Amino acid sequence: MRLSAVTKNSYRLTKYGIVNCYLVREGQSLTLVDAALKNCHSDIASAADAIGLPITRIVLTHAHEDHVGAVDALMQRFPSIDLAASARSLPLLRQPPDKALLADENCGSGEDKIKGPLPGIGSVPTHIVADGDLIGPLRVIDTPGHIPGHIALLDERDGTLFAGDAMMAMGRLAVCTDSPWYFPQKRFSWSAPVAIESVRRLLDYPIERFACGHGKVRGGGHAALRQALAHAEAV
Repeated sequence: MRLSAVTKNSYRLTKYGIVNCYLVREGQSLTLVDAALKNCHSDIASAADAIGLPITRIVLTHAHEDHVGAVDALMQRFPSIDLAASARSLPLLRQPPDKALLADENCGSGEDKIKGPLPGIGSVPTHIVADGDLIGPLRVIDTPGHIPGHIALLDERDGTLFAGDAMMAMGRLAVCTDSPWYFPQKRFSWSAPVAIESVRRLLDYPIERFACGHGKVRGGGHAALRQALAHAEAV
C-alpha cells in the first residue's frame, strides 16, 4: 500500500490505486479509519511502524468488503485495539450478514435493497458510535445512502472529512450514487435520495477537504459539496 500524508494529523493508505483507508494521529497513537481489503493487514501495520505510533482504534464507516477486509487480522495481531462501528452496522457485520431493512428504510421499491459485498467479520465491535459522538478528535456524522448505518468522521482539528463511501473522488468529487461510468459505485449503493440528503447535511459542518474511500483527497469545502450535490440532483 502507498502511504502519503493528508495533513499533519492524518495519512492515506492506498491499495491498487483505488482503495483507501486512513491513519489519524491522536497524541501518541493512531486511529485507523476503515480497514481496506483482506490482504492489507501487513501493509497497514507496516505503515503504523513507519509513522512510529501504535494503532489503538479502528473505526468502520460501513460494512462493505473493501472497508472491513483487514479487521480480523489486525484484531488478532493487536488484541487491545478498540473497534468502533455504528449500531445499524452491527447486523451487516455479522457472519452471515442480516440484510433486512428496517421499517423506516423500506420505501416499497425493488431498488431499496442493500447492495454490495458484505463478508462480515469475526471480531465484535467494542465501541458503538452514534451521530454527534466525538471519538478522539473525530466527530461522527450519520451518512446513510450508500448503505444503512454508514457514518463519516470529521477531524475537527483541521476540517478533514473521512467520508467512507458517502462520497467518492474518482475523477471528481461526487455523491456515491452519482459515480462516473468507469467506477460503478452507484451499482453498490442503496438509496440515491438518502445519499443526497446525507451529503446535503454535511453543509452544516466546517469541512475543508474530503478523504474518501476511493480517489484522491480533494479540497474545496462547501463549494465542492454544492457542486457535487448539483450534479447528483441533475441526474
